[in-house]
Amino acid sequence: MKNRISLLALAAVLAAPAALVAQSTGTISGTVKDPSGAVLPGAQITVHNIGTGVDRTLTSDGAGQYVAPSLPPGDYSIRVTAAGFSAYTLQRFTLLVDAKSNVDIPLAPGSAGETVQVESATPLIDSESITVGQVIDRQTVQEVPLNGRHFLDLTVLTAGGVTAPANGNLTAPSRGLGANSFITAGNRDDSVNFQINGVNLNDLVQNQITFQPSINTTSEFKINNQTFSAEYGRSSGSIVNVSTRSGTNAFHGEVFEYVRNDAADARNYFNQAGVTRQAPFKRHNFGAAVGGPIWKDHTFFFVSYEALRQSQGLTINSGVPTAAQRASVTDAVAARLLTYVPLANNAAGNRYAGIAAGPVQTHQGTADISHTFSPADTLQGFYAIQKDKRTEPTLQGNTIPGFGDNRAASRQILTLNETHVFSPRFVNEARLGFNRIAISFNPNVTTDGTTLGLGTGNTGATGIPQITITDVGLNFGGPAGFPQGRSDTFGIFSDTATYTFGKHSLKFGGEFRRFLNANFSGDTGTIGFTTYANFSQGRATSYSITPGTLSNRIYANAVGAFVQDSWKLTPNFTAELGFRYEWNGSPVEGKNRFTVLDTVNNALVQVGTNGYGNSPAWALPMMSLAITKRCCAARTATCPISRRPTPSAA
Repeated sequence: MKNRISLLALAAVLAAPAALVAQSTGTISGTVKDPSGAVLPGAQITVHNIGTGVDRTLTSDGAGQYVAPSLPPGDYSIRVTAAGFSAYTLQRFTLLVDAKSNVDIPLAPGSAGETVQVESATPLIDSESITVGQVIDRQTVQEVPLNGRHFLDLTVLTAGGVTAPANGNLTAPSRGLGANSFITAGNRDDSVNFQINGVNLNDLVQNQITFQPSINTTSEFKINNQTFSAEYGRSSGSIVNVSTRSGTNAFHGEVFEYVRNDAADARNYFNQAGVTRQAPFKRHNFGAAVGGPIWKDHTFFFVSYEALRQSQGLTINSGVPTAAQRASVTDAVAARLLTYVPLANNAAGNRYAGIAAGPVQTHQGTADISHTFSPADTLQGFYAIQKDKRTEPTLQGNTIPGFGDNRAASRQILTLNETHVFSPRFVNEARLGFNRIAISFNPNVTTDGTTLGLGTGNTGATGIPQITITDVGLNFGGPAGFPQGRSDTFGIFSDTATYTFGKHSLKFGGEFRRFLNANFSGDTGTIGFTTYANFSQGRATSYSITPGTLSNRIYANAVGAFVQDSWKLTPNFTAELGFRYEWNGSPVEGKNRFTVLDTVNNALVQVGTNGYGNSPAWALPMMSLAITKRCCAARTATCPISRRPTPSAA
């Protein structure tokens, strides 16, 4: 196991008292004063959620301060009353996600019944916490036109945001699905911690976002770049907090469709007229959303649906055998393989230019339900599921149409959030949720290699090896390493409480995380020919395959706990001290097939044997499940592709 203890140093911030709250909620705090600037204890403050009608009632303390933590983002009104003073009403104040907003209340002398009314207030820069971040608000998320409607494209609007490389590790957009991460403030793209309503949305195998929620269901999000408070753990990079849209007492909805068509596109330079037709690109992105009350002031809903139908063609220009080369083939297996290779269509008779289809289809549905049991108890549930299927026709360098892979996926997230106000000074938030991805990658051509005379060790409709003919510049078959897939489930339970007393706002809590990872993998194999002459005679230069299908299941647990204090030393100086502890359990394989390196005997040893514990903390677990067959002419003669190779050392 691995332990991590982090101690956050004292940090000074300028503002009124603050309470650090859970990731998807916010805090309104401030000081009640009279015209001379003297503080007013005992004032009654009512924070009213305009959308849902829920009230939070508070009393200013001896220093005139009040704190309302764990409030959902939205529009609020604030009403303050005190004996001998006119009532004060702030008609509208917008609380952003993960915001610590300061609202000081100036009361004027007056009689009962008199009211000073302020129409609205604009949130100022968050000066109450040590975290450096920025909120992309509802108007920006909902109204800025986005090519593809992916909310992560808005991350370039934040301070420190950069346009990520199109071929980056996780920033390269998946066809039709958008990027899997982003880069900001110098943080790595695989170190971002994505959260939706406070529940993690990372696919932990690659630490990328599991899927991007529809713009329709995304209310707003905040990116924290650095100086994180102790409540955040697990990842070292940026933290993205997404807040979903909830229903209110007013019905609202929308229907949309966005259309793109190659009829309005210019030709790609490599898609030359007279050689191939215009590469098709037709995109229909449509959906609807509606929200409102089920039981006014108590139960609300918001549901959405979005779909994508994209038909895209990729230009192909590959070397292929000439008519004379085709006629020179003497090996029966090679002759059968040539049936998958199109005839040349250029003047020289040695190249093929065409279109490879890369269609994409997605369906995403979301539902948000919130219920107010009482002013002291609210529950919110959010569920989203996305089904998508896409084709990558040129995967791993395939140069002719018909190959590559198709991948079907199901992606889900569930969040349950319960907020309980035990007293105006003690508020608790409990969260339960999971995110899950199940995805499989399958070759587009699933021919049984034995029907072509190939003795690869695989039988059934698993595909043919990926074949490269170097001097021709031709790559077809495969893809190697397929079919494969995985099913990953990441569950979390967390509880966080905020308690304010005197000049202190104390926050503490913890979480339990469990990750389940199930994998399977097969292999079509690879066959290499340096020359077409070798191919025509069926004499491979290199061959590699891992026959059969391998599978494994991996489990890992983690626990985190923290405590932090926001201490109001003076009216303009707040110190924040936090402490966090994390325990990251070692992963365990379902059939105990992990091995560790015995450096004394220079051997792999199965965990749990020969004195080695189950995945000790100091050892990096390795999977030793595969047996690879190779036949290589680098040191010997060539090997016939129509014979089953003899296993040899890798």
